Amino acid sequence: MAESGHAPTATEYIVHHLTHRSTGKQTSIIDFSVVNLDTVFFSILILCGVLLVLWLAARKVTSGVPGRFQAAVESLVELVEEQSKSIVHGDRSFIAPLGLTVFLWVVMMNAIDLIPVELLPWIADKVGIHNLRPLPTADLNGTLGMSLSVLLLMIFYGVKIKGAGGWVHELFTAPFGAHPLLWPFNFLLNLIEYLAKAVSLGMRLFGNMYAGELLFFLIALLGGTWGASKGWPSALAWSLVLLAYLLGVLWLWASGRGKPALVLLVVGALVFWIAQPSFFLAIGHAIAGTAWLLFHILIVLLQAFIFMMLTLVYIGQAHEGH
Repeated sequence: MAESGHAPTATEYIVHHLTHRSTGKQTSIIDFSVVNLDTVFFSILILCGVLLVLWLAARKVTSGVPGRFQAAVESLVELVEEQSKSIVHGDRSFIAPLGLTVFLWVVMMNAIDLIPVELLPWIADKVGIHNLRPLPTADLNGTLGMSLSVLLLMIFYGVKIKGAGGWVHELFTAPFGAHPLLWPFNFLLNLIEYLAKAVSLGMRLFGNMYAGELLFFLIALLGGTWGASKGWPSALAWSLVLLAYLLGVLWLWASGRGKPALVLLVVGALVFWIAQPSFFLAIGHAIAGTAWLLFHILIVLLQAFIFMMLTLVYIGQAHEGH
């Protein structure tokens, strides 16, 4: 972008931020020769961090009064254990820890979207990495890779619980019956069911996080457009003036002087409108960014919880027969 000699358009800005650091250029819709290195790096980095946190929690556990860190981890463990107990009937010695790891892993990967959109790409650019997309769950390759792992676990537990013969028998005889003429229809339906579970699991997470990431880019363009039009030194100065003005309004309101605060808010808005009409782009940027950030925290947690619950549900279904 910098090499073009001009400020990027909105389309160039978004395309730049949606471009992965990869091993090559994708030549078709499905191209297994291309690996998105940023997705792999951040996925593994965050997984190692999650495992380290869980290891530290297990290492420092005490039977006495727990500290805040231990209490928080114990609450998460109890939450996942209760959910797995109600869904999976049988040995949960591996499944409950799996659910906890999946939940924390997806939460932390999703939380990268809460970091300012320019920060990590800017740091990467300073060390010579010119394309970086740090959000792994906004990459369809990453989410489908995770859902493929869940699919393999479904098949593994199906074979483990029912035996290889029982699993294959169910594959060809359920749900329509054991008559040989129905075997192709049963097999086709079960194959579609397995694929639909895996694809929908990955697509759901990808779609929500991709949309959230794209909206952050659009909101960033509001402030970026105003800053570029005014020049960043001027934009910074006016931003500091606005910050001082808002702090003054909040101080008056907190002091119980509601009417002076309201008057100052209205008069200040008129002054800003006359002095810098385009400054309301920056105000819209701040309001929209803050509102979407707060709402997106819910999406980050909710999508991780849904992914964990569906993982447990699918593994639980593998324990049961049709």
